[in-house]
Amino acid sequence: MKWRRHFNKWMIIALFLVSLLGTITSASVVSPTTPGFSGLNIGAGLAVGLAAIGAGVGVGMAAAAGIGVLTERRDMFGTILIFVAIAEGIAVYGILFAVLMLFAGY
Repeated sequence: MKWRRHFNKWMIIALFLVSLLGTITSASVVSPTTPGFSGLNIGAGLAVGLAAIGAGVGVGMAAAAGIGVLTERRDMFGTILIFVAIAEGIAVYGILFAVLMLFAGY
């Protein structure tokens, strides 16, 4: 049962290689966009990806602190839910900016 210990590491490596292969194959396809739009797709992807990472960190911290507060004061549930929702709003802003970048026509 030694393989169970290294399963997560191998899964991360496999997912990285699959995403790298997908990036390489999609980069080789010629796009009919004008030269001014060459970095627009990369910017939209970064907007969504970095916003999702930030939202994940924010929700993780807010939820961990919220669980600590809920063990002592049960009446603070609504306030904790608001803080977690505010942190999750970061991902919504990232998606909104990506959609604006892709469809604004600049």
